[in-house]
Amino acid sequence: MRIVAPSYSIQDDLDRASLVVRLEACGRICYKSEGLISESSALPFVKKIAEHGHNSVMEMAVVTMGVKCSGEQFDSLLALEPKYLFMDRLETEVLVTASIRSLRELYQRASDNPVVQAMVAFMVAGHPYLFEGVWDGGGDDGTSGVEVRKLDLDEVDALSSELLAKHRFLGVKFIVNRAVTHEIVRHRPCSFLQESQRYCRYSQDKFDNQVTFINPMFYEEGTDEFALWEKAMEDTEEIYLKLLETSTPQAARTVLPNSCKTEIIVYCNLAEWRHIFRLRTTPAAEPSMREVMIPLAAEMKERYSAVF
Repeated sequence: MRIVAPSYSIQDDLDRASLVVRLEACGRICYKSEGLISESSALPFVKKIAEHGHNSVMEMAVVTMGVKCSGEQFDSLLALEPKYLFMDRLETEVLVTASIRSLRELYQRASDNPVVQAMVAFMVAGHPYLFEGVWDGGGDDGTSGVEVRKLDLDEVDALSSELLAKHRFLGVKFIVNRAVTHEIVRHRPCSFLQESQRYCRYSQDKFDNQVTFINPMFYEEGTDEFALWEKAMEDTEEIYLKLLETSTPQAARTVLPNSCKTEIIVYCNLAEWRHIFRLRTTPAAEPSMREVMIPLAAEMKERYSAVF
C-alpha cells in the first residue's frame, strides 16, 4: 500500500486552456485516465461526453458573455427563471456567466427565447461540439437585435470586487481522504468531479497494483495508534485485492475505508469559495478539512484580496 499527504492545487493551467481541454482534463479524473490525454484526444472525448449526456462534466467550464438586448428581452430571460446563470445588468450590456451544461439545458426548454437563442448560437459558432444533440440550427432570422460577445479572463479579473465574486470561477483539485470529500460535496452550488472507486481497479498497473491512503493527521507516525491504523489499512488492502479476483471494483470497494485517497475537483465562483472558507477553516471544522482549507484560503486571499 502507499500512504500520501493531503494536498490541493489551483487549476491555473486550465483557466487559460480551451474549453475542450478543460473539460477533458476534469472529466478524466473520474476514471483516472489522464494517461490517455494527447494533442488530439480532447475533442473526441468531449463529443462523446456530450453525446451520452454526462452533464456533470459539462459543468466544469463556464463562459462569461456580454449581452446587448432590450429591457423587454432581458425580462423574458428572467421570466424563465434560468438555473445556474449569474447575471448582472450593467449600463451598456448584461453580464451573463453560465456553464456549458446550464446553456444546454436552458436551450432545450426555451430555444424560442431570443436571448437564449443568441447566446447559444454565439457559442455554437465557435464550439458546435458542445451542443451536439441539443442545437437544432436555431430560428433567429437576424431581427432580434441581440448582440453577444465573450469576455476573456483578463476582462473578468478586472471587474469590480462584487462582480468578480459572482463571475470569476476557479477550480481546485484536492487529494484528500473520502471523509473530507463527503463534507465538501455538501456545498451544492459547486460542481464536482471525483475519482470513482466504482470504475477504478486499484489492482491495475497504473495504480501500481495497490491502494493509496491519506496519512491521518490524528496519529503520529511511530505511535501505537498509528501502528493500529496502518495495520487496518494493510488488512483492508489485502481483502480488497482478494475480492477483485472474483468480483467487480464496485463490489470490492465496499470494504474500503474513509482513509482511502481520492481526488476531487471543486469548481465554483469566488463568492462560494468565500462561503466554503467561512465554514471549513474555523476551529469547529473537521481537522482534516482544515488541513487543506486553511492554506488554500490564505492563497486565495493573496490572489483576490478584494473578495476575501
